[in-house]
Amino acid sequence: MKAWELTRDLLRNTKPVVRSAEEQTWDASAVMAAGDAMLAMFWKSNVPGSAAPECLMAGALQSLESKGYVLAPYHELLAEGLKALDAGDFEQLYVIDMRLRTIMQAAQPDPEHPSQKTIRYKSWEEFDAATSWPADEKVDVAGADFADQTRAAWLGQLVGAAAGTALEGYTAANIAEVFGPIRDYVREPNTYNDDITFELAFLEAYGDKGPAITGTDIAARWTGMIPMGWSAEGIALNNIRRGIMPPVSGWLENPFDEWIGGQMRGTICGMVAPGRAREAARLAYIDAEVSAAGNGILGEVFNAVLAARAYTLSDTRELLTSTCALFSTATEYGAVLAFALDACRTSDDWQTAWAKCDEEYVEYNWIHVYPNAAAQVVALWFGEGDFDRTLEIICGIGHDVDCNAAQILCVLGIQKRSGVIAERWYAPLIKDDIVTYMRRPAQIAFGDLVQQTLDAAAIGR
Repeated sequence: MKAWELTRDLLRNTKPVVRSAEEQTWDASAVMAAGDAMLAMFWKSNVPGSAAPECLMAGALQSLESKGYVLAPYHELLAEGLKALDAGDFEQLYVIDMRLRTIMQAAQPDPEHPSQKTIRYKSWEEFDAATSWPADEKVDVAGADFADQTRAAWLGQLVGAAAGTALEGYTAANIAEVFGPIRDYVREPNTYNDDITFELAFLEAYGDKGPAITGTDIAARWTGMIPMGWSAEGIALNNIRRGIMPPVSGWLENPFDEWIGGQMRGTICGMVAPGRAREAARLAYIDAEVSAAGNGILGEVFNAVLAARAYTLSDTRELLTSTCALFSTATEYGAVLAFALDACRTSDDWQTAWAKCDEEYVEYNWIHVYPNAAAQVVALWFGEGDFDRTLEIICGIGHDVDCNAAQILCVLGIQKRSGVIAERWYAPLIKDDIVTYMRRPAQIAFGDLVQQTLDAAAIGR
């Protein structure tokens, strides 16, 4: 049926009715309230798991300036917007929000800014050609050892997310002051967070398409399975629902495209391509393009390659340093990894190394990929393959703790197998089904998640 035929039939086959005043639908109060709530969240919100304060509008302006874009003066508008929000003056807030978005739309890159002098790859092909990948390593994806590594990967990820969700959005100093060293959950743990949401969507798309997966395949799972996102992923979802497909969905009107959204979901790409660094990187690049660009993509590639190589490389520092070496320091992401490694090598403890990184990247948002990439490096270096020690460090560092902890503890699980994860960490998380905020699966049994991953890894062989 053509569209014109459907609309013709609607017109010709419907008889007139007379509606009462109560039946008429002019009342916009519900729509207005929903719109006001969404706008208010962009200006002032608290992280669901930790209650840390956020202002996405400030983060958007900050991120553009971090990339070397020149913005028209916005300081007074930003202050006026916060005042309007506090006063409940949404009419004024909408106008201010519009003006700030207009400023962001008009922003132009400054060719003399250090960030603009670095490389940002425009495609997988360009990145691939510039990278010397290690040879593939054979992994028996049908074997019991691989099954245990993959089980441990998911256990590590669930534990890291649960431990970190209560701590994200705070500094190392404030976490230490309130909690001291993180050697246990600071509250009753649960699985309800966004850290595995996008990985589940990728896993389903990969299970259907295998190595032939495209960004459009992943986008279809996002729009069908995931009701909402935050920052970069929220904008990407809105783009997808307007028919804008990857890679454009990742960068169009998205000032958060170099935040942590890609890096927080990279390990699943390594888990379905064990031992194959280049293939894991390719899959991660495809997945990241849904909501990221530039260095945001490299963040996902980094964690994917760590995970893929962890199946065959047991020394944690060797895994870390050799994977960091794959990323050119001509890119800002590669330079961050190199800076963090140097901070580790020249420091006696993780606190000193992190202080150097924290000072270097102080102008970046706590959700940006750079400080969080540095946090991963510091924790992996000083954790030296010890699960509990690595967890203590990554949680103690602060910033986007759950995303960082979930990824690197996943890598350690792969390397060291499930025996290194104490039952006290994972037992509360897998005694019942894993709960998500997705349309589907709203719940999934841990064993089913592991088996789905094993099945996906077998597809690519």
